[in-house]
Amino acid sequence: MASAAAAAAAAEWEEAERKVLVARKAAFGLPTACPTCLPVLLYLRMCKVPFDIHVDSSFPDADHIPYVEFGECVAFNNEKGGVIEYLKEEKIVDLNSKHSSVSYSDVLSTKAMVLTWLSDALQYELWLASDVSIPHDIYFSDLSWPIGKILYWKKTREVKQQLGITKLNAAEKEEEIYQKANAAYDALSMRLGDQIFLFDNSPTDVDALFLGHALFVLNALPDTSVLRSCLQKYDNLVNFTKHLKVQLLEADSDSSATGLGSTDPSSSSTPRKRASSGRSYKPKPRAKKERTEEEKRFRRKAKYFLATQFVAVLLFLSLMGGVDSSELDDEDGIYYED
Repeated sequence: MASAAAAAAAAEWEEAERKVLVARKAAFGLPTACPTCLPVLLYLRMCKVPFDIHVDSSFPDADHIPYVEFGECVAFNNEKGGVIEYLKEEKIVDLNSKHSSVSYSDVLSTKAMVLTWLSDALQYELWLASDVSIPHDIYFSDLSWPIGKILYWKKTREVKQQLGITKLNAAEKEEEIYQKANAAYDALSMRLGDQIFLFDNSPTDVDALFLGHALFVLNALPDTSVLRSCLQKYDNLVNFTKHLKVQLLEADSDSSATGLGSTDPSSSSTPRKRASSGRSYKPKPRAKKERTEEEKRFRRKAKYFLATQFVAVLLFLSLMGGVDSSELDDEDGIYYED
């Protein structure tokens, strides 16, 4: 049953005229500034898959983005281990299959470092240690100020809980996060050596994952970033990032010659919709009825009341959504707040 489904997905992939990567918008000189979307884009480029990029800014806190559409199929980020794992498991595009001589355990352990130690450090820098303008530019700039502010606050609480950070252990956790990141960079630098890629001289999914991480750190994080300073100590990792950035991201104009695939520069900030057919209808405006001063005063009060109720509901929902049982069970009621 599973093999039949995989065969059907692979056939759908082959038949699809064009694949579409739905990701978050570009910023900081990157085609997508989302650290989760960027490795998927890079993986498709390394696989030499032609695809279009469409931007979705309607769901800034959705975990199903990025996703890839091909034919009638969709590979979501929050299903089957993510887009890259789905494409590998369904035997659609698998860079690792070209490395028969490489130890599977070496690839797995290296990937684990990138997905845990480096991912945690990046989450810490992005949401807890850096300026709010960076996540705002990536996720919330298309939203109204109160909604963006509430979603940002909620995400910072989620990251603190995910990393196990409290007010009492904040300094200790920060030191631990950067120690692990340094250890990961050191191991990756030794693994890379003077090669072009991490394993032999052709890419794996680990190259795409680390490259996405490194591009974000070097291009999006500020000069004062501790994580950026840690990465810049390793010249071969920095050169690896710069070389592949030129090859995979800055070669769009020459993509047909290099075979790296191409992207559609016209991106949409809303989900794609088919244009409706038929003529547009515009009703005739009705004559306005003069209102008395009392009616005008009543309408102003009603608008003010509705606006205050709307804000109150938003704040209530965000507060209830940000509190979990672990916080309610905290004996001394101390949270880690900014």
